[in-house]
Order: sequence, then C-alpha cells, then structure tokens
Amino acid sequence: MPEINRRSFIGGGIALSGLGLLAACGKSGASSGALVKPTDAIVDAVEKERAGTGKVRKFTLRAAETEFDLGGRTVRTWGYGDELPGKELRLTAGDTIEATLENRLPEESSVHWHGLAMRNDMDGVPHVTQDPVKAGKDFTYRFIVDTPGTHWFHPHTGTQIDRGLYAPIIVDDPREPLSYDEEWTVMLDDWLDGVDGTPDDVLEEVRGGMDHGAHGMGDGGGPMRMGSMLMGATSDLLGGDAGDVFYPMHLINGRPGNDPRTFKAEPGARVRIRLVNAGGDTAYRVALGGHRMTVTHTDGHPVEHREVDAVLLGMGERYDVLVTLDDGVFPLVALAEGKDETALAVVRTGSGRAPGEKVRPDELDGEVVHSTELTADPSVRLEKRKPEVRHEVELTGSMAAYDWAINGRRFDHGKPTEGAFKVEQGQRVRVVFTNSTEMWHPMHLHGHTFQVGSKGPRKDTLIVLPGETVEVDFDADNPGRWLVHCHNIYHGEVGMMGLVAYTS
Repeated sequence: MPEINRRSFIGGGIALSGLGLLAACGKSGASSGALVKPTDAIVDAVEKERAGTGKVRKFTLRAAETEFDLGGRTVRTWGYGDELPGKELRLTAGDTIEATLENRLPEESSVHWHGLAMRNDMDGVPHVTQDPVKAGKDFTYRFIVDTPGTHWFHPHTGTQIDRGLYAPIIVDDPREPLSYDEEWTVMLDDWLDGVDGTPDDVLEEVRGGMDHGAHGMGDGGGPMRMGSMLMGATSDLLGGDAGDVFYPMHLINGRPGNDPRTFKAEPGARVRIRLVNAGGDTAYRVALGGHRMTVTHTDGHPVEHREVDAVLLGMGERYDVLVTLDDGVFPLVALAEGKDETALAVVRTGSGRAPGEKVRPDELDGEVVHSTELTADPSVRLEKRKPEVRHEVELTGSMAAYDWAINGRRFDHGKPTEGAFKVEQGQRVRVVFTNSTEMWHPMHLHGHTFQVGSKGPRKDTLIVLPGETVEVDFDADNPGRWLVHCHNIYHGEVGMMGLVAYTS
C-alpha cells in the first residue's frame, strides 16, 4: 500500500505507469479516443493506487421529509436525519468510507462529496456517474478518502441542495501541522424552504428571467423583493449584482439570528474555525467581532498564512481560520453579501450579554480577503510544468433571459457528453474561465483541485467576477466524467454546467 503523505493525497493517480493505464483501458474494452466511463477498469486501477489506511468507516445517511425549528418557526423540509446541518462525518485521510444513502424522499436523489477526489462512479451525479437513487431505494458509496481538509456533501439532483440536505465531512490529516486547542465547524446557509414555498417554486419563477434594467431599490435604498426575486442586491466585492433570489432567513449551523448557536471556550483558546458556505444564491462575508483571523486553508488545502478581518465565501467554498479568543462574548456574523441581511452565532469565553441579532462588527468593513489573493502552501503547489491541453470556459447568459450556460451551450442532462472538455490521463490541463456576464459565478470542478495562476491557492471552487478571466491548472490524474459548473444552484440547473471527460 502506498505511503501516506500530503502530496500523495493530491496526486497519487499520476503515479500509475503509462503501460498500466493502457492495460486498464484494454480490459475495459474502450477504443482509442473513446470517453472513459465511470465503470471502466482504469477507474478501479487508479483507486487501487490511492494511499490508504485499510480502515473502513461505515455511515448511514437517511434522506427523508422532516421538520426543523428555525428560531421558533417550524418548517417542513427534507434532511439527513433530525439535525440541521446533518451529522458531521469524520475520517482520517486514507480511510475508506462506506456510506449508505437510504432515500426515503418522495423523489430520486444522490450524494455528491464536494471537494473529495474520489473514484468517478462514486461522485453522485445522476445520468453522468450513476443512476439516480429512486425513492424508497438505497445506494452505498464506497471509496478511499485521500483528500484531508474541510469538505461537505449534498445531493446533485435538481434543487435539493437548497433544502436541508447537507452536512460537513471533515478529513483529518494524520500529519496535521497546525496547533490549536478547539475546533468549530460553521455551515452558512440561505433558507426559504417551508417559509416561502420551495426551491422548485423558485426555479420555476426565475426561469422566466427578468429585465436587469428594472432593478430598483426599496424605500430605504436597499434591495427590493419582487416575488422570489431580489432586485438591487449589489456588492463591490462581487463586481456588481450580488444575487437575485430572496431568502427570508440566513442560518449558521441551522439557526437564525434570533436563536443563535453558542460556541463556548476558555479565554486565550486557539480555535480552528472551519467555514463552509452551503447556500444556494448567497455569498457570505464572515467576521468575528473583536478579533482578527488567520487564514490557513481554502477548500481543504493549506495556504501561506494570512491575517485578515473577514473572509468572503461563495457557494461551495470553504475556509479554515485560526483565532485566539479574548475574554467575553463575541458575535460571529455572516453578512449576506449585497442582500443587507446577516446570520449570527455567538462565541462565549466569559460573562456578559449576548449580542443582538442585528449586530454588525467593525471587522466586516476591515480587510477582506479574496481567495485569489492567497498563496498555496509549498506542500500542495503543483510542480512547474507546461500544460499539454488548454480549454476555454466562457461563462455566458443573463438574468434577463435566465439562459446561463458555458460557451453558449446549456447543459443537457440527457446528452451530458455533448461539448465535453476532453483530457487524457497524465496531462497538465489549463482551464481559462472568462466571465462574459454581468454577474459573479462560483465555479466548481468535481474530482480534482486546481491551482489558481502560478502559485495561487489549490481549490475546487472559485469565484469568477464579471468581466474577469482567471487561469487555473490541474493534473488529469482521476479518470472519468466530471462536472464543471456554477455552484449557484439556479444557474447550474438552467444550464451553466459542462463536463470534463477523459479519453482512453
């Protein structure tokens, strides 16, 4: 079994020899130039090369209709069990996960393991990597988890992610270099299900589009609601339009600001806070009142440490930060960027009154970091190498027509390989994201992490601002068929998706 170290986690697949790969392709029956299927032998061959501990961790995920109390209001929704977020899964890098989805929802579902470079047939994308799990049926996901860090899981079926179907998966690094006393996983979410209809209702409404020229302000000069739409939500940090869906609640770990979660620790405790944005249409600017924070990771990968006042998370992004806590009671606030709303949790290390739900600490207006301003830690930087293949990924569409797409092509779930971006095992791949729209997009690549620029952070989800071009590189070391898409759930569902497909 291969030795476990940080670099083996993120590049183990390339260690396979060319002869071995050809042999694997031959066994699958694939001809030269054919697209690799999730069930082809090469997928299994790469899985066997992953560094593993031999330990199997078993979990059950029961997806069903349920009720949650959101600050005194009971909502009917869908969730994994009776917790919001769902119960955290915890493993050590190299463990094998065996997670059984028990689908007790009224429709088919799946589980996508966001941020993990698992084998292709376990990626959880219906009609791309697996058949959907039908209502009343079970499906067991089994793969080696070799990507340490802060990750999460959610369905990849319709708008289900915008309900209560999400939870963190934390993968411990057996050689963790950070030193801290406490840990706190914080999941951010914009919420409407059971309060203002359902996400499916919203999708049906936004499909009709809207005229950006009609964007107006409310009487107080802020965003204005029109049905499920939100007009006039703007942010300089996001390059203009911040989001277009109205959410009546913003949550931290399943609680609104009038009933916040409280994290308790001793004064002087050094705390690792793992931040995850599980929202559907909202970026969050996060700060801890009275403190600066040191960014240590983004999307599970270490960066050169940087001290800031606040961090900005697009949907799907994660940040790990270290904070040394003062004595007292402090607000952890997630500002819904451009939407003039906040989510709140409380940090308590001593006596004192809890902050009110509308508190906005000064740190929110201090130094805010964009992920592209960070530098990858040397342990996870890609080795210098010229790309063998380059793919242009233009983000297209508008709110007026709600015709979000990639390179002008709206993704067809019935024909997912049409227009695929083709790569070969072992290649260095350059992807050029060009945002030709007037709105920002958090772009997520399944099954891989890419490096931003020559020494930027290793990530799987990246904010691409309007009018911006960002180049990223990744090593094609995980064969199969992998989505690349906008993690705004409504943009993705109407067509802003593509496929990175390996050829044999």
